[in-house]
Amino acid sequence: MRHLPGLPLALLVVLGVWTQAMADAIVVVRAMKASTIMEAFLDDSTLRVEIEMGLADAPAFVNLLPQEIYDGLGLPDLPLEERQKRFFMEDLVLTVDGAPLLGRLVSTQLRSRTVRDEISGEPVAAGEGDAEPVLFFVMDYPLAERPASIRFKVPDRQSPGAQANLGFVFYHLGVAVNDFRYLVTGATVDFDWDDPWHSTFRSRQLRRAYDAPMNLFLYVEPYEVRVEVIIRPLDAQEWVDLGLDGRGTITPQMYGDIRGRVADLLGEHLHLTIDGQATEPVLERINFLRRTLRSSTVIDPPEELGVFSAQLGAVFVVPRDGLPEHAEVTWDLFSERMPAVAGAATDEAGPLPATLTPDDNVLQWRNFLVNPTIPTMVGVMTPPRAYTRVLAPAAWVGGLGFLSLLAWIGLRLVRVRTLPIAQVVLAGILLGGGAICWAIGQRATVSADQSSEIVGALLHNVYRSFDYRQESAVYDALARSIAGDFLTTAYLETHRTLELRNQGGARVKVNDVEMLECTPQPAADGVGFTADCRWLVAGSVGHWGHIHQRRNEMTALVTVRAVDGTWKITQMDIRGADRL
Repeated sequence: MRHLPGLPLALLVVLGVWTQAMADAIVVVRAMKASTIMEAFLDDSTLRVEIEMGLADAPAFVNLLPQEIYDGLGLPDLPLEERQKRFFMEDLVLTVDGAPLLGRLVSTQLRSRTVRDEISGEPVAAGEGDAEPVLFFVMDYPLAERPASIRFKVPDRQSPGAQANLGFVFYHLGVAVNDFRYLVTGATVDFDWDDPWHSTFRSRQLRRAYDAPMNLFLYVEPYEVRVEVIIRPLDAQEWVDLGLDGRGTITPQMYGDIRGRVADLLGEHLHLTIDGQATEPVLERINFLRRTLRSSTVIDPPEELGVFSAQLGAVFVVPRDGLPEHAEVTWDLFSERMPAVAGAATDEAGPLPATLTPDDNVLQWRNFLVNPTIPTMVGVMTPPRAYTRVLAPAAWVGGLGFLSLLAWIGLRLVRVRTLPIAQVVLAGILLGGGAICWAIGQRATVSADQSSEIVGALLHNVYRSFDYRQESAVYDALARSIAGDFLTTAYLETHRTLELRNQGGARVKVNDVEMLECTPQPAADGVGFTADCRWLVAGSVGHWGHIHQRRNEMTALVTVRAVDGTWKITQMDIRGADRL
């Protein structure tokens, strides 16, 4: 575990549950872990193919092997030039209108394998022991004209090991036509040269998970109704001039104007009704997004984007005081190239997918939840009287006053020489004072069970404070559990960090806190305690049509003091945050 002294409570929420980026549609396919990976890149005049061949697949690519490796395998004597012709005509064959494309081998290199994310196939940093050697081939296929489609045949000779499984992805003008999948003989891709977003493989197994140019998501929560829209600027260009005609890229300097114009467009066409009442949602944010099977993240810092693949994510919100019974969005942005809009209505039970068309253009949510979770604050144990800042000193003053009175009586008795009585009185003074000190000391001790209950309730209420959406409501609720200078720090930091901006504005929600153990030590001034605590925190993140659960174990030193007759957190030092 890491020791992070003095870390603000706000970071507890983020580090405790969301230390890793959230996933979107997690579809585990082993294609990116195949021994051989093939990537194809098509532009106006050339098709470039890159093959990362695992050494175990050498029999399938024998006709591409360097001569020294080929000769070492004891195979029939064939020159490299002849073998390469066979490869392009017999092994990996790409055909256009039934005629094979004539390719050429540009380079061959022995290098380390590219380590890829197991979900998206994106390259990731290599770890220790990941440096597996591979042969990396680069091939070019010059094109006389733009092909309408390309059909693939993979190496499938009958010799042992000559049938390789190819992990495969195809890019058309920079747009990924498919997610990482296995390439099979007969796979055919059709090209849309006006808009490569609509290029597609005929086999559904080779299509992108996110192939809709526009998505509409309706989220319904007890304190908020939220509408999220994903749209390509190129599609929005049909209704509002974004200056994209004839452009191949969107530069960072264009971001602000495009965001503003698209936000206005969506706001005008976003018709939201809650419990039968028309409601105007407020734009919370709009950002350029990068979407993969692993995550949907805001592009920050800005970078130049391909005009065909650039996407915007807009978030509109309506604060609520409770869970509605019915909410619906009526949508009217359709076009010839976008005749349908993919959407989902989501609550705590999960998303309900829908497809909107001009004839069926209402995305609806109805409250079918049997026992909906309504976040509420919990009661916190009241501090004993000895803990209060006012009464504890008063108790000591009263006790000392009582002792002083007894001492004065004792002295008067000594003066009148009633020594036996004086001795009794003085003994009573000692016993009484000891009793007072013992009683106050006993009331100033918090047991492990009590500290666990107190800290658990305070943490629960801290998390619940951020279920509210209005700033004043969050601050007021937070002030019930946090005091002193730490209140402002916790509010500002948590308000900032709970907005997962790299996830397109997703809001973190903590659902449950389970205290495992607390070991308290009393404060030196007798008005509180510091507890070494360990607990489990479970939370969820909902965005872009999905809800994802996370669970972490936390350890921290939590300082709790009696303030105005109630327990409040005044400091927290996080010791560790372990994801389970």
